[in-house]
Amino acid sequence: MEIRYATNPTETKSYDTEKLRQEYLMQNLFVPGQLSMVYTHVDRFIIGGVIPTKEPIKLEADKHEMGADYFLERREIGIINIGPKGYVTVDGTEYELNTKDCLYIGLGNRDVQFRSADAANPARFYFNSTPAHKNYPTVKVGIDEAEPQHLGSITNSNERTIYKFIHLNGVKSCQLVMGMTLLKPGNMWNTMPCHTHNRRSEIYLYFDMPEDGVVFHMMGEPTETRHLVVRNEEAIISPSWSIHSGVGTSNYTFIWGMAGENQEFTDMDMVAMKDLR
Repeated sequence: MEIRYATNPTETKSYDTEKLRQEYLMQNLFVPGQLSMVYTHVDRFIIGGVIPTKEPIKLEADKHEMGADYFLERREIGIINIGPKGYVTVDGTEYELNTKDCLYIGLGNRDVQFRSADAANPARFYFNSTPAHKNYPTVKVGIDEAEPQHLGSITNSNERTIYKFIHLNGVKSCQLVMGMTLLKPGNMWNTMPCHTHNRRSEIYLYFDMPEDGVVFHMMGEPTETRHLVVRNEEAIISPSWSIHSGVGTSNYTFIWGMAGENQEFTDMDMVAMKDLR
């Protein structure tokens, strides 16, 4: 498990491109036959990717870094399958996840395993995990069960549909909030006009992108913006003080996960376009 420490806006002002990528960009999350994880001290998120092939893959704790006997001893987790059909088994109960389906698993579940329906065309499980203080039930939400929220317009190149999975009015959790945004064809911008939320950090995973496509992810303080070039199935750590927006060379999909002081989706500090620098 890779470890990332928290950064601050004063230091970030001086980072060059390589340093920005080292601190905030997560690559190689999806490796066939492996489970890959990044532990960031930003709200103590663990971000991971799993591609089970011939054999199931078990979710196990890094005892040295987590100080836990099993992964969900003091944590909760949200899992979204971004690939073909797969299964997640939770203490003996199996859940089928088709493309873009979500599974929430609460504190205290000991045995979590991932497997693919077809080893030759494996599932691609992505997850966010945060510390938890009580158990909430394990719940699966299919993409067809999540209430869609349509935002933006083709005029502003940001027509998109937001699907909220884990949130105050949906699947209950201790602090994890998680969902997915799909941009419609011909639209490239997300979350613009932008915002910060100093009470929560956020993780983005960009996917459904062509091989030669990129997203220019905007970050930094509103008056000290920076950008990162992000490719398919790469993720970004967004600290609470940073904006988080992006524009792609074509439309794309991204998964967002939040954690921090509250779970209010609308708790954000909007940034006026005239104030961006």
